[in-house]
Amino acid sequence: MVLLKSLFERHTPRITGVRVFIRPPSRWDRKQWVALRRESREFLVPWEPSWPADGATALAYRRRLQRFKAEWRYATGYPFFIFEHERQRLVGGITLSNLRRGVAQSASIGYWIGAPFARKGYMFDALRLTISYAFDNLALNRVEAACLVHNEPSRNLLKKAGFFEEGLLRQYLCINGRWQDHICYSLVRTDPRP
Repeated sequence: MVLLKSLFERHTPRITGVRVFIRPPSRWDRKQWVALRRESREFLVPWEPSWPADGATALAYRRRLQRFKAEWRYATGYPFFIFEHERQRLVGGITLSNLRRGVAQSASIGYWIGAPFARKGYMFDALRLTISYAFDNLALNRVEAACLVHNEPSRNLLKKAGFFEEGLLRQYLCINGRWQDHICYSLVRTDPRP
């Protein structure tokens, strides 16, 4: 029996970088996503919103996939999964969200990486691809990122990618069950990119 891909899965970009490619999530990614999120739970919990009890299950993935599809359909967000070239393994995710059109032409960027793939250069490559997509395909003028004050690896990643530190956002996001301060970073279309 031949399974037909949905319209969403047939008409979505695959963007290729040096070490990774990014593309929108699909139903075929469920097993890899569940396995990677389960394996990385302890690593990710300090940096993410509170996990529900079923946060790394097939049901959780189905809920997320429905939300991802709606975001693409209504152009409110652009979630991507990050895959390494060599073995086609899922290594993490990166999302352009909170798109603001009109006079703003901006979005927020957020990302996560599985524990086995942290600090190996995958996220830097994916971040560069996503930034190019934001400016070149979506015609945005500004991309913002916020990271926890004590998240030095993420802060260093953003600086390496050319983001400018703008300042402290007090109690900006509820991470791991607590309202926490973040540092705001931004990149605008005319900034130099590595």
